[in-house]
Amino acid sequence: DVQLVESGGGLVPPGGSLRLSCVASGFMFKNTGMTWVRQLPGQGLEWVASINSGGGNTHYDDALKGRFTISRDNAKNTLYLQLNDLKIEDTAMYYCVKSYLNVGGVRGQGTQVTVSA
Repeated sequence: DVQLVESGGGLVPPGGSLRLSCVASGFMFKNTGMTWVRQLPGQGLEWVASINSGGGNTHYDDALKGRFTISRDNAKNTLYLQLNDLKIEDTAMYYCVKSYLNVGGVRGQGTQVTVSA
């Protein structure tokens, strides 16, 4: 079975940074494009970023580009999302998704990011 386990969330002040991780199993991770999405309180899923299977192509929501960086380590079956200069409006549950350039697909249980002073 496909399993995605996110970690790395937490409580940070505005301007802080976090690195989210997602360990994948149950499928050929190295052959699969991956995506990060988030769900803000009371809202639907929002696409954040995607990366192709080899890691050479990355795509970002225009509003987040420059602060967030998606990457992957295929040897470790792990997807990452580096979050810099966090803002209060970045507070959300962040999920990794087995998909490329869309929010649909199998996702993990999520990791909570809370930005607060």
